[in-house]
Amino acid sequence: MSVTSGEIKRVTTHVIQAMKHRGEKIAMLTAYDFSMARILDEAGIDILLVGDSASNVMAGHETTLPITLDQMIYHAQSVVRAVHRAMVVVDLPFGSYQSNSEIALKSAIRIMKESGAHAVKLEGGAEVEESIKRILMAGIPVMGHLGLTPQSIYKFGTYTVRAREEAEAQKLREDARLLDELGCFALVLEKIPAQLAKEVSESIEIPTIGIGAGGDTDGQVLVIHDMLGITKDFKPRFLRRYLNLFEAIGEATRKYIEDVKSRDFPNESEQY
Repeated sequence: MSVTSGEIKRVTTHVIQAMKHRGEKIAMLTAYDFSMARILDEAGIDILLVGDSASNVMAGHETTLPITLDQMIYHAQSVVRAVHRAMVVVDLPFGSYQSNSEIALKSAIRIMKESGAHAVKLEGGAEVEESIKRILMAGIPVMGHLGLTPQSIYKFGTYTVRAREEAEAQKLREDARLLDELGCFALVLEKIPAQLAKEVSESIEIPTIGIGAGGDTDGQVLVIHDMLGITKDFKPRFLRRYLNLFEAIGEATRKYIEDVKSRDFPNESEQY
């Protein structure tokens, strides 16, 4: 008998693989702090990604490049403390794995030992093969990431859809097969044509998690600040906002200011 999501005590790589095999979609969101991670975990999210997107939404940087390994570990520690069910995956930040496989392994070990996370994620295919092999040999689960890879933004020069041209699409297919064969447990496909994402998802054994890659991937991921409408200027086609917290929080703050200045807050029942 298959295990349903409600019966899962802890989401693991085995659970994620089983979800693909039985056709159950995988839900992933980013998280960077204890309070938000606790809400998402109790809501039943399958995977929490401590993304290097913290560089953008938490620190205000233009790209993901400035965030450091120490900062990623800090965010991961905060998320792990909140989680009882979800799998926690942590991005290896820019500069922590690209130069050589030894540095990549040391970075992954630090994340696992110091945060208590369950897996790491890194961007790229054949160019990071040795790093992936070395991390996997140490027993650390790896999630891959192909398509639009934000850490390479200055190489591409744009956040436009990737792999529209056949040469790039073919490389993506080959890289996806490579990551599958190496032993990655899942693969993020970001901002690629939906038909290509469908083809890749059907051609490899490991689950695919899409963002701007259509509905035929094995799961979906969004940045939590985008999904909840905390960010207001980021409006890609693939984003569905489930709340408008930018406006709601602003309105609540304005009301609080008004109540303080009018001496309405605190009232007699709100003091000792």
